[in-house]
Amino acid sequence: MTLTADLVFGTYALAGRLATPLVARYLRRRVARGKEEPARLGERWGRAGQVRPAGKLVWIHAASVGESLAVLPLIEAIRAQYPGLACLMTSGTVTSARLLAARLPAGVIHQYVPVDLPQAVGRFLDHWRPDLALFVESELWPTMLRALARRRTPLALVNARMSAGSFKGWNRIPGLAPGLLAGARLVLAESPESAERFRRLGAPAVDAPGNLKLAAPPLAVDTAELARLAALLGERPRFVAASTHPGEEAIVAEALASLRRRWPDLICILAPRHPDRGAELAAQLRGSGLAVAQRSAGESPGADSAVLLADTLGELGLVYRLAGMAFIGGSLVPKGGQNLLEPARLGRALLAGPHLENFAQPAQHLEQAGALRRVTDAASLATAVARWLEDPAALAAAAAAAEAAARTEAGVLQATLQGLAPLLERAR
Repeated sequence: MTLTADLVFGTYALAGRLATPLVARYLRRRVARGKEEPARLGERWGRAGQVRPAGKLVWIHAASVGESLAVLPLIEAIRAQYPGLACLMTSGTVTSARLLAARLPAGVIHQYVPVDLPQAVGRFLDHWRPDLALFVESELWPTMLRALARRRTPLALVNARMSAGSFKGWNRIPGLAPGLLAGARLVLAESPESAERFRRLGAPAVDAPGNLKLAAPPLAVDTAELARLAALLGERPRFVAASTHPGEEAIVAEALASLRRRWPDLICILAPRHPDRGAELAAQLRGSGLAVAQRSAGESPGADSAVLLADTLGELGLVYRLAGMAFIGGSLVPKGGQNLLEPARLGRALLAGPHLENFAQPAQHLEQAGALRRVTDAASLATAVARWLEDPAALAAAAAAAEAAARTEAGVLQATLQGLAPLLERAR
């Protein structure tokens, strides 16, 4: 490791200690905004909320909802093949914790991940003493990674993602990435491009079994609620706008208003990426002249509703099944895109903007298959929706192509499990 990297790590650790009061204030503000659970705030400081099970323990960390959903099938497979291993799952958001409370296999413990400060990390590791750590996607926290290395805890990065921008950032400080990645026994990258970037950053063992998000089962749905809403919507033309970010809802609203001049009963099922923005979005949409049925308020779509605002948690399986086509957010604004594969797996034709860096490989496959159309603004979104409304056969073909493309990656889970097998055997 170079002197430059040593200096950075030392400065980071010192800054963490000095910033502890600021971090405490930041967490209190998050509590006030509903971003942290007050009763579980101690977990963020490494204070365990549950007793550690006896025996060997695997710790799996996923930052938020998307990563958590992607790794759930892997956790189930580990539980099935290595029944003697206890499993601890951590995440960093309230929404992911609520989803995991309903979805985790019986016996798997959930905790909030500690903040990356020495005392919090130390308390966490002292209590849980993991025999193997699996970090999902791009979670590289210096204090935690170095603490695991000092304790000789085996670490693997699973579904690891390294964007071109992140790669440039890590390269700005010589020796920094090798210093962090030295403790990783294995990096299982989600694409060949990410694998090559990890190799160039000095990761000791890298493979690219594929993206676990391609291997996830279809999203769950409340079939009774699906039938109720489908009956209310009847034969009305409709499309989904899912996982939208600030700035995208205005574009969707403009496209919707334009389309309704031709299809007056057209309705958009809008599911924002962050459901807690529901009240703000309802006011914004109504201000633009669109009648809104807000799901979190218990409202159902009526004949005059232009938008069904699905500002609820864990209902994308319901949302996607209500329409044959879906615009996927995080793509008209530079967020890297949201999960294209969840709607594809349900046989939904796809629309997305230019920013799909987080799903570059699936996007390429879906576009080549004719399942994904790119849009750039309200006008092109309206045009793309209109073309599929005008041509149901073309819509059905795109939907079938999406489902077929999503099926081609079904072996990713088994390949990932095989890659992890030596570490899991050693942990057991």
